Amino acid sequence: MPSLYEQFGQIDIYLFDQILRGRVTPTMRVLDAGCGSGRNLVYFLREGYEVFGMDMDPQAVAATRRLAASLAPGLPQDNFRQEALEEMSFPDNFADLVVCNAVLHFARDDNHFLGMLRGIWHVVKPSGLLFCRLASSIGMERRMQRIAGRRYLLPDGSERYLVDEPFLVQLTKELGGQLVDPLKTTVVQNQRCMTTWIVQKNA
Repeated sequence: MPSLYEQFGQIDIYLFDQILRGRVTPTMRVLDAGCGSGRNLVYFLREGYEVFGMDMDPQAVAATRRLAASLAPGLPQDNFRQEALEEMSFPDNFADLVVCNAVLHFARDDNHFLGMLRGIWHVVKPSGLLFCRLASSIGMERRMQRIAGRRYLLPDGSERYLVDEPFLVQLTKELGGQLVDPLKTTVVQNQRCMTTWIVQKNA
């Protein structure tokens, strides 16, 4: 029997929570938007999901293809593509679950952020889920130093595009979706905040 690490890899704990709660099932088509080396895909590949991924980094895409070849050799290599979120080649209403983990906060400005968000939202099927984890100011508002617009210098020295609760609630409505869970934010002491934003697209 595989160990938990072998079965789930380094999956995001909040994505793991969605699996445990039965919101993600093997009949779903899963797309990881900004997949990196595939750390959130190990479980889905092992369990026979129809899995897709994309990333701007060609080395990351190559690593995900190798991972898929070892865990799910029947999946086409073209399921994993090198491209930008705002220019995704996957069609409208394509995936039941779109995962976007620690990607959107690298937006340069509002236009870039909204372009990336629209790029991933259009591939979510009606009644499908968008799972996002992204940096926010929630819980550490006074520790963030504004650079311009929603770009901030964080206490850990990094620069990020930061969201907050009103902005995410507004975006949820504008997209035509609804929150599956209340917004949940992890505050890493004196460093940063990461918010989990899970939206179901209206049917």
